[in-house]
Amino acid sequence: MKMNLNNSTTLFTSIILSTLILLYLYSSLLSLPSPKPEPESKLKTHFISPPNSCNLFKGKWVSDPNRKPMYDETCPFHRNAWNCLRNGREKMDVINSWKWVPENCSLRQIDPLGFLGMMRNKNIGFVGDSLNENFLVAFLCVLRVADNGAKKWKKKGAWRGAYFPKFNVTVAYHRAVLLSKYQWQPKQSDQDGLKGIFRVDVDIPADDWVQITKFYDVLIFNTGHWWGPHKFPKETPLVFYQKGKPILSALDFQDGLKVVLKSMISYIEKEAPSTTLKFWRLQSPRHFFGGEWNQNGSCLFDEPLEEPQLDLWFDPVNNGVNKEARELNKVIEEALKGSNIKTLELSHLSEYRADAHPAIWLGKKDAVAVWGQDCMHWCLPGLPDTWVDILSELIQYSFGD
Repeated sequence: MKMNLNNSTTLFTSIILSTLILLYLYSSLLSLPSPKPEPESKLKTHFISPPNSCNLFKGKWVSDPNRKPMYDETCPFHRNAWNCLRNGREKMDVINSWKWVPENCSLRQIDPLGFLGMMRNKNIGFVGDSLNENFLVAFLCVLRVADNGAKKWKKKGAWRGAYFPKFNVTVAYHRAVLLSKYQWQPKQSDQDGLKGIFRVDVDIPADDWVQITKFYDVLIFNTGHWWGPHKFPKETPLVFYQKGKPILSALDFQDGLKVVLKSMISYIEKEAPSTTLKFWRLQSPRHFFGGEWNQNGSCLFDEPLEEPQLDLWFDPVNNGVNKEARELNKVIEEALKGSNIKTLELSHLSEYRADAHPAIWLGKKDAVAVWGQDCMHWCLPGLPDTWVDILSELIQYSFGD
């Protein structure tokens, strides 16, 4: 009995001592001062992967009167013809009040500070025609919100760009409207009605971007708007060359585009590092109503188109003046199959926005008389800011923690 009693006493004493020690430690922790939360701007931004059901490109436009653009007409990276605030474009507050809402998920407005922090010591490059420049200008103006010291940058063949010194980030555009190298060759003989040709070397990238594939960590390509008779009429046609020799069977615009796409996609996959995030932006739709750009085509609309109107405007079956976007997208999407280049399908959401072009507000007195209304490019701030939100989200999915 004495042994059992002694054992019980020892066990009870151990339990009491352990409890006292734990209480002391707990009270010591409580006495420590609570850490102050960091300001929101200094917190590391964490990005999550999209759910499988999330398609940022499919959704609807919703009016949100509280939605405001991040920049105004004073952004130093503006191109005058797209600076619709400065040019007095009507209803800019309404144009910028529309919010794109994807199905089954949400689209966050870009956080410029968090995004540039994530992209520190990285570079983003746009290659293509003026619609990619339109895209770039929106991106620069948005990112400048986080770095007022951003400086204009035109190195490595860039047409336009900016360097953000706080983050050591460069974002720039390289103009290459056909992607392949092309050059003017004047008339060599008395061929009726022919002033000369534009020689296109389908297997040689344009000089403006041939050396930059390893400089950028993100690349966004496009081509399309120059592939038609409005840019290259029959008296100054495109003539396609491969390995320095003319392609014997003359190619029309679409077949020429197919050959160029095959060569350029192959070049990109070969020359751009596997770690480079590569996108191909599909066509930006035009909204000419009542005729082509040189036939008094107009886009003086007050609100976006409705869903049932889209096919009437853009389906090639209807042979409208704006059919080119869907026609070219089929060719581009077919060419991209099997490649490691991601499709940036901004066409559908942009088809709605007949209200968002510069139209007659071009910043020059005689611009409309000379060039007609601009129903192809976009007002800034405006629709391309939504493109920026989508692109930044996709980049975050790939590079974010």
